[in-house]
Amino acid sequence: MNDIATKRSSVLDRVLVLEMVRVTEAAAIAASSLIGRGDEKAADAAAVEAMRKAFDTLEIDGTVVIGEGERDEAPMLYIGEKVGGAPGTGPRIDIALDPLEGTTITAKAGPNALAVLAAAEQGCLLNAPDTYMDKLAIGPGYPEGIVSLNNSVTENVNALAEAKGVKPSEIIVCVLDRPRHAEIIAELRGLGCGIQLIPDGDVAGVIAVTNPDTTIDMYMGQGGAPEGVLAAAALRCVGGQFNGRLVFRNEDERARARKWGIEDFDRIYKLEDLAKGDCIFAATGVTSGSLLDGVKRLRGGTMTTESVVMRASSGTVRWIKGEHRIG
Repeated sequence: MNDIATKRSSVLDRVLVLEMVRVTEAAAIAASSLIGRGDEKAADAAAVEAMRKAFDTLEIDGTVVIGEGERDEAPMLYIGEKVGGAPGTGPRIDIALDPLEGTTITAKAGPNALAVLAAAEQGCLLNAPDTYMDKLAIGPGYPEGIVSLNNSVTENVNALAEAKGVKPSEIIVCVLDRPRHAEIIAELRGLGCGIQLIPDGDVAGVIAVTNPDTTIDMYMGQGGAPEGVLAAAALRCVGGQFNGRLVFRNEDERARARKWGIEDFDRIYKLEDLAKGDCIFAATGVTSGSLLDGVKRLRGGTMTTESVVMRASSGTVRWIKGEHRIG
């Protein structure tokens, strides 16, 4: 291991990796009280407040590089905000977060809502602007570069099918259910592919390609760029391939990207472009889905949570079930 890698590992060694789960657990529990209540903003605000308080218990000098927006737009957990209980003395950690990935899902009691965060040494997570991103992801075990955003939908499906040793019609693709994906869906239908349409929550959708139990082979489509960085951090820990390309709808969004040092607007980002070095990914289920069970309130004044925490340097994935007293 070279000196830089050693330094990165030692920095994150000082962060109790399992403590990151406490942060996502706190956000998930707070949001769970608003499942099915039809109020997206209230659910998100509850998760944000709980996550921020939980960060303050960690002995880190953290900076939010992907958060709820810029300071003028987000009162808490905004991009650039300092978090952690050891400012100036703790290890310097960059944090990407989504206290409630799936606000609409939560409000409607749908599946796959998560509280999510990724952490890495300072400078190792892309400061992705709050724009859209074209995304393409497959699981581990395939030759590097067999799929690409430079290829058509058909070319990517055929390449993956050949590598997997199946017919293109046997490939299952996860796509966000949005009008903007009509052409992608039509092309996939023409190939006879199975399509799993999801209403929201594309972090879970991307991670699903790494889990054979989901039967999902590929994720494709356009979603939020910040969520792309979070998903890339997870894939860095468990394997897989990811392509991301920022999508700009107007000059204001390009100007915002330049603010974060992005000049090549056509660049295709791969995993290590988005999340490099050693990194940690943690998530707790808010509502049950393909990745995690949601928060459950039991008789006797307790609730249960299910979480996952991953680390890139060791390839360790831990599934954690928690039981919490209410009140």
